[in-house]
Amino acid sequence: MYSNMLVNCSNCRTPLQLPLGAGSIRCALCHAITLIGDPRALPPQPPAATHASPPSPYSPAPPPPNPHGRKKAVIVGISYRFSRHELKGCINDAKCMKYLLINKFSFPESSIIMLTEEEDPHGPKFPTKHNIRMAMYWLAQGCQPGDSLVFHYSGHGSQQRNYSGDEADGYDETLCPLDFETQGMIVDDEINAALVRPIPHGAKLHALIDACHSGTVLDLPFLCRMNRSGQYVWEDHRPRSGVWKGSSGGDIICFSGCDDHQTSADTSALSKITSTGAMTFCFIQAIEGGHGATYGSILTAMRTAIRNVGSGGGGSAIGGGDVVTSLLSMLLTGGSLSGVGGLRQEPQLTACEAFDVHRKPFSL
Repeated sequence: MYSNMLVNCSNCRTPLQLPLGAGSIRCALCHAITLIGDPRALPPQPPAATHASPPSPYSPAPPPPNPHGRKKAVIVGISYRFSRHELKGCINDAKCMKYLLINKFSFPESSIIMLTEEEDPHGPKFPTKHNIRMAMYWLAQGCQPGDSLVFHYSGHGSQQRNYSGDEADGYDETLCPLDFETQGMIVDDEINAALVRPIPHGAKLHALIDACHSGTVLDLPFLCRMNRSGQYVWEDHRPRSGVWKGSSGGDIICFSGCDDHQTSADTSALSKITSTGAMTFCFIQAIEGGHGATYGSILTAMRTAIRNVGSGGGGSAIGGGDVVTSLLSMLLTGGSLSGVGGLRQEPQLTACEAFDVHRKPFSL
């Protein structure tokens, strides 16, 4: 009855996109839970398929929709340079991911927004909290059936105490924008509201989050637990409160660098020539090495590569490493030769719905 509608938060009055069939919705700004039966929640005559998104600050705009759907991506790489939080490989990750999307998956360059410190510090592509928020809204804005969206983040991630009872471990996962020490972090509830809930049936969004504590950073309802033999089970992470954290029918799948309690490495142990995020390198290596047929084959290949480095076996055992190293050599200069120790992280897979990871084909 209330699908494809906007409701106002019963506390702060912020417009919220109501997921299909949901009986309540949680505001990412004030965290109030709005019950759909609350008469204050119903705005007067909203447009049938309008999404609550701010106007886009980006120019040029992506191409108009076509019968085969659009491809759009937001790529964020933050090095926190000249600070005690500095990372060496995140901008490298962003450049490599952009190259992969354009040359392997035919994303138009004009439909990719990349936020790094190499951009104008006063422009909309500098990776501040405000700009990352706006980029997330831009990505989901106007999403239609057939669209394919990608959100890639390489930078610091963290956790903060959750008081609503929605998190099984008692903590919200967060992303750390460049100005997080003054403006605060971006919490998983807000990421879910911006990137997950607006996606309609027939559209898909893939998130690749190369950050510490990133296992459930999109707050997706299901987490895939896979062992070394490829056997897996799906854990149900739906909040006990019943608040809907899924999409509006769209397919949302997230690869993340590690479990919620783990840290992700910024290392040169994989490429041997410069620093990269371990998760981003291994994802690209899996695709380029011929392991991109299914979600299960990608996750297995990523974990194998990281495990090999952790045991001193090198990062190219599964194939594709030379391709990625050549790509790095072509795109990048400089870098760091630090961080060549063993890696202790396990990439994770979360989704809106459970599926057979060894049968479902991967595509962007």
